[in-house]
Amino acid sequence: MRGSVDADFLFTLGEVFRLIRVYADKEAARYGITRAQWAVLAKVERSEGMKQTELAELLEMQPITLTRLIDKLCDNGWIERRSDENDRRVNRLYLKKAARPLLGKLTGLRSELTATALEGISPTESHRLLTHLESIKENVRNAIQAPAGEPSRKEQRYG
Repeated sequence: MRGSVDADFLFTLGEVFRLIRVYADKEAARYGITRAQWAVLAKVERSEGMKQTELAELLEMQPITLTRLIDKLCDNGWIERRSDENDRRVNRLYLKKAARPLLGKLTGLRSELTATALEGISPTESHRLLTHLESIKENVRNAIQAPAGEPSRKEQRYG
């Protein structure tokens, strides 16, 4: 095996993420949508009625950037803003009927992207990879939440 896990892991993970983003941008353009707009639509579909501020946090996006994306999605007739019943300053987001066929196509596209990325990897190995990625995510999340300078209590282990 070339190189060590320590030397290659973070670089490779970052490069995979970058390439998938580029590929998703390229393919989403077939439907006249950007990857960022797709992310907004997908999150709103999963949690209709969420506040714009909640969505900005969830997507780790500046509110002004999200506002521009939502403006474009509203202009295209895919999302609508509704005022909160209890606080008129708050906008809640809902899908419009016109977004449903597009989301169906994007679900198919997501499956295509996944199949391309996992080509040559067995379903068993794909599930194992996903499990490992979830563990990595949890490890990093726990490290972020630990007090600064506190060493990890786990032994280093690979494999």
